[in-house]
Amino acid sequence: MPLPCVEIETAPNPRHAIVWLHGLGADGNDFAPIVPELVDRAWPPLRFVFPHAPVRPVTINNGMPMRAWYDIKGAAIADKQDEPGMRASIAELDALIAREGERGIAPERVLVAGFSQGGAIALAGGTRHAGRLAGIVALSTYLPLAEKTFAERSAANADTPIFMAHGSHDPIVPQALGEFSRDALASFGYRVEWHSYPMAHQVCMEEIAALRTWIGARLAAAG
Repeated sequence: MPLPCVEIETAPNPRHAIVWLHGLGADGNDFAPIVPELVDRAWPPLRFVFPHAPVRPVTINNGMPMRAWYDIKGAAIADKQDEPGMRASIAELDALIAREGERGIAPERVLVAGFSQGGAIALAGGTRHAGRLAGIVALSTYLPLAEKTFAERSAANADTPIFMAHGSHDPIVPQALGEFSRDALASFGYRVEWHSYPMAHQVCMEEIAALRTWIGARLAAAG
């Protein structure tokens, strides 16, 4: 059973979907307000799907239960990775994409997106998804399980376009980790469009404008 979600359709009978994963401690409502700011009126009807991550104890927050895609063991977020938690969330993302297929939107017309921890699952899950996707959006994040991605990436998504953006003053996910992830993905053969902005762990209007252009191109390519 797919996770509970907040869903927004920009018009009846959507032909494309964007599955957008929130960050640590947030929920599916967190990015719903971005829809009117992001969407171009010229786009075809879209369904935005904002799932709620499961509630689990998070080590770095003294074991406090909160919505999280996986556990974080310490301040160096790429160390001591919670591989079982990550793989469980990758499976949850697969289930959400499959549900869109059941509703008439094939994977090649689905974009997967995420911010911070959600972006990490978008990257890990998107590169491994068996069906061709329209693209991957990864904001203020990094590539988890990086050392296993090349061997585990799916042939269908071996060159899927990826949009990455990061704040140069990010104190939560250092931009250097984002740059390392960008370079790793490029070395695997992915087409990564990279943007950096003078901001912290957040989203800015310039980033939304760049993402609007990129998504518009992906929708056009998906037909």
